[in-house]
Amino acid sequence: MPIHEDEVRATVGQVRRLVAARCPQWAGLAVTPLADELEGTDHVLFRIGNDLVARMPKVAWAVDQADSDARWLPVLAPHLPVRVPVPLHVGEPGAGYPWRWTVVPWVAGETPPRLGCDDVPLAHDVAAFVTALHRVDPAGGPVKRPGSRGAALRHVDADVRRVLPRLAGHDDGFDVGAAEAAWDACLAAPDWDRDPVWIHGDLQPGNLIIDAGRLAAVVDFGALGVGDPAPDVAPALWTFTGTARDAYRKAVGYDEATWRRACGWALAPSLIGIDYYRHTFHRMAEHGRRMARAVIAELT
Repeated sequence: MPIHEDEVRATVGQVRRLVAARCPQWAGLAVTPLADELEGTDHVLFRIGNDLVARMPKVAWAVDQADSDARWLPVLAPHLPVRVPVPLHVGEPGAGYPWRWTVVPWVAGETPPRLGCDDVPLAHDVAAFVTALHRVDPAGGPVKRPGSRGAALRHVDADVRRVLPRLAGHDDGFDVGAAEAAWDACLAAPDWDRDPVWIHGDLQPGNLIIDAGRLAAVVDFGALGVGDPAPDVAPALWTFTGTARDAYRKAVGYDEATWRRACGWALAPSLIGIDYYRHTFHRMAEHGRRMARAVIAELT
């Protein structure tokens, strides 16, 4: 079942033809789709042989990522402590597929538990990645637009208020009134008033690759840009539980106002996502429910 009304899903045949036409050095390699449980919200992924992955956008909002990755990941990669998916090829539309796409290296490993983990060493690894990323010179980087992670929370207030009455008609395991109170507390935090920093913006468990228990790579830079660091503090809630949550928050080291905004960037996409993905992407909806409960517990 498609998870977006306007979804475009590349097929194995299309990827095989595109690779053969654009990347003849890989034309003889097998093309196989990744398992459904590894698929995210905005790309379809295909293994090319053993060492490569084709990333094919499946929704219009993701079509700029190919060019963003090609422009900025080579700049950032030398400053980061783990691997990032610097594109080896940016492909043009063709074979009936409408958008630009990329081929990136395959990184062996696994992702942390989707609903969070109490893993203190991993929390320190992710915090070290974030600290290194935030130290990279942001000059010339793409400034986060209003409504995107890294901009001011107030720009998504209308979207949150729109879904609250819809959520009130369902039992999602949390009190919608308490969620609104928590959101109000997030909005009350002062905006970031210092120099912007590079942010990943989506350090969910599915975007972390671990090997032998340690962070080996960070993937999916679709929310990359320059702005408020708060979305990169939010993994304390998105990705960690218990002592690991506390360890991550302490290691990244931002102030209480940034923590409140981080809670907002955990809560707003979660409330909106529960409503959006309720019938089409149950894993994302359940992740949103967990986030809503965690933020309510933190702030009310």
